[in-house]
Amino acid sequence: MLAVMVVAAGPALFAWAPTRIPHPLWVGLFVVMLLALLAGIWGVDEPQRLSLRVHGPFGVAVLASWALVLGAGGRGIVAILLVVTVSVCPYIAPLRAGWWLIALNQLVLIAAFVPWRPLPDPPWADASEVLIELSMFGVFYLLIQAASLLSSAALLREQQARRALAEAHVELQAASALLAESTRTNERLRISRELHDLIGHRLTVLTLELEAAKHRAPAGAAAIPHIERADAVARELLSSVRATVGELRGRDGALHETLQRVVRDLPGPRVVLEVDETLELDEERTVLLVRAVQEIVTNTIRHAHARELWIEARATASGVLLRSRDDGRGAREVVPGNGLRGLQERFEAFGGSAVFEGAGGFSVTARLPVDAGEASGAGIREGSSGLASAASPRPTEAGAAVDRGLG
Repeated sequence: MLAVMVVAAGPALFAWAPTRIPHPLWVGLFVVMLLALLAGIWGVDEPQRLSLRVHGPFGVAVLASWALVLGAGGRGIVAILLVVTVSVCPYIAPLRAGWWLIALNQLVLIAAFVPWRPLPDPPWADASEVLIELSMFGVFYLLIQAASLLSSAALLREQQARRALAEAHVELQAASALLAESTRTNERLRISRELHDLIGHRLTVLTLELEAAKHRAPAGAAAIPHIERADAVARELLSSVRATVGELRGRDGALHETLQRVVRDLPGPRVVLEVDETLELDEERTVLLVRAVQEIVTNTIRHAHARELWIEARATASGVLLRSRDDGRGAREVVPGNGLRGLQERFEAFGGSAVFEGAGGFSVTARLPVDAGEASGAGIREGSSGLASAASPRPTEAGAAVDRGLG
């Protein structure tokens, strides 16, 4: 955009062509237009939302472009500046506003062209030539503006479709990860019930029968040692089955694998995920972190305009720390929407917290407390120190390998 503006305004900008207004004033208007366009584009979030912070600078840029074209007297290709404002319009305002802008730009072009074009002498002679030239001039820029408007609108729709597709991809991956985790949990519970109800009960009956056989056998019978050994093996096997059932019921899913599945094959932005491989949570807390990562990624796709996103989940002395940061434009003041407020509420429901910052890109810091007594079966799996020891986390990127972490 900057290159197009400089080329279009070059003759007047560098005083190679005369202007109707003082040259310093013309240059100042050009700078105002450029800065206003950049301010409007930088602040835009949703084209349909009326915002003085966005539409105010864009209006200034439009007025400045009119003044520049009128000040240049329609000479050269300075009218391309009007095409620039039209091409930017779909990103800032609805499409119908672009058509209105084209109509106003055409009036400005006529007002700039007519005084510059010398009239024939006498004025009524060769009027058709002037009209033909004016018509060709107007139609040419009308077509260029219409093509620019439609091209920008199509490109914007494509970008919006990509974001919507990426959001749907994240939502589908999160649902798939939770379904897989729920399926594994249900399968473990089913197997544990089968072991308990079938093998456990039969082993219990077997030990009782062996105990009865041992008491009913004659004293000193040769079969007694064999019965005692069989009884000991049956009791040991029953103890092993009970331990296996308890382990199956208390085993939690691997958080690293579940979260990695959420960000896998994401078209953009690139996601670098760091999760303690030994970190295991119960189903409720796993769902919480999966939904949190889903909201973080979706929010980044929708608002941040970022190229990379870093997410870290690790065990701390008091529970789990979830952090994220992107390299997007951030925000001077973070106003949580429904998604971020829902994320806060989820963590607060477990006694945790979630803090958002917009400086230097958008970042999230969420803490999920887990009592050491809940470590086995309700929280982090208990290790030698009560909480899961954090092994060296392995970074995983959805897309391509990078070396950067949260830093």
